[in-house]
Amino acid sequence: MQHARNFMQDATQQPTPDNGSAPARRAALAKIIREQAVGRQTELVAMLRKHGHVATQSSVSRDLRELGVAKMGDRYVLPETAAAANSDFSTLKQFVSARFTAGTNLTVLKTTVGSAQSVAVAIDTARWPEVVGTISGDDTIFIATSGALEQRQLGERLLAIFGR
Repeated sequence: MQHARNFMQDATQQPTPDNGSAPARRAALAKIIREQAVGRQTELVAMLRKHGHVATQSSVSRDLRELGVAKMGDRYVLPETAAAANSDFSTLKQFVSARFTAGTNLTVLKTTVGSAQSVAVAIDTARWPEVVGTISGDDTIFIATSGALEQRQLGERLLAIFGR
């Protein structure tokens, strides 16, 4: 019983203000991602804890989303790194397998499993005027345009980039 009481006390203790805040944890997370090749959230949790930050897999997942981190191949990259690496889309061409239209405002890209988010981040970062926004899953991206003309422009752009 004493062990359970100690566990509960440890679990309810508040982290120190400098290391327990989300902004401090996110700053440390960004530094880790910039300086090291990390591809798993569990690795990030361990590294953050080594640096004195309270972290769980779910908090790291939220932090990655908040920071706009993308997964490129087998590692996490920050948005500015992803934008620089993908400005020409040459590294992403190999992941796109098909393009379809759905109605007059939606284009669907099929990718290899696990690549959709990286391709969608690159499209969002490119800020193409015909694209309203993207939604990505594991191997599918929905790209919204404001109308049929913009959808045709997007189709031409995607054909030129990905050949599909």
